[in-house]
Amino acid sequence: MSLDRDALRRELRQRRRAIPAAQRIAAADALGERLRALPFLPSSGYAAGYWAMDGEIGLHNWQLRLPAGLIYCLPVLRADNTLGFAPWRAGDPLVTNRFGIPEPDVEPASSLDPQAMALVLMPLVGFDDAGLRLGMGGGWYDRSFAFRQHTAAPPWLVGVGFQAQRVEALDAQAWDVPVDAVCTESTTVIPVPRPA
Repeated sequence: MSLDRDALRRELRQRRRAIPAAQRIAAADALGERLRALPFLPSSGYAAGYWAMDGEIGLHNWQLRLPAGLIYCLPVLRADNTLGFAPWRAGDPLVTNRFGIPEPDVEPASSLDPQAMALVLMPLVGFDDAGLRLGMGGGWYDRSFAFRQHTAAPPWLVGVGFQAQRVEALDAQAWDVPVDAVCTESTTVIPVPRPA
C-alpha cells in the first residue's frame, strides 16, 4: 500500500474511535471467544495483553476467562525502548508511563523479558488479509520481538483490533515482526506458517 502510513494511521484510529459503545462491548466479547479458540493458545505460561486506549478493542472478556495455567501480564516500557511484561490482576497498583498509558507499578528492569512470554496480544491500528500489522508507529513491539523475525521461537504473537481496521493491503517494512494471527470480533487471519 503506497498510502502515507501516518495518514493511514490517523484515518484508522478515527475509524476505531467512531465505533459506538454497545458495538465496542459486543466486539470485545466476541474477540475473547476468538482468542480462546486459537489453535495454538498455550495452556500455561505468561500471556500479555495491553491497557486499551484511544479506541483500542478491550481485552476484559479474554483476561477474565484465561485458561487457569496462563498468567495475565501488561507491558512495561523499559529505558532501552523495548517492552518488558509484568503480571497484573484487577486491583493491582498501576502507574502512568510517559505516554499516559497505565502499566504495573514495578521496576521496569525487573519485568519479564519478551522471550519469557508464551503469548502476546498486540494492539493494532490496521491489518490486511496477509496478516500484516500496522501499529502506532513507535516500534515498541517490533524492537521487543525483533528476535522473532527469522525464527519460530516463542512467544506466539497475535495482533488484535476491530474488523473496521482491516485494509486491502499493507506494505511490509524491513523491521516489521510478523504475527502468527490477527483476531477481530468477526475474523481470525492466520498467515503462512512461521519459519522453522
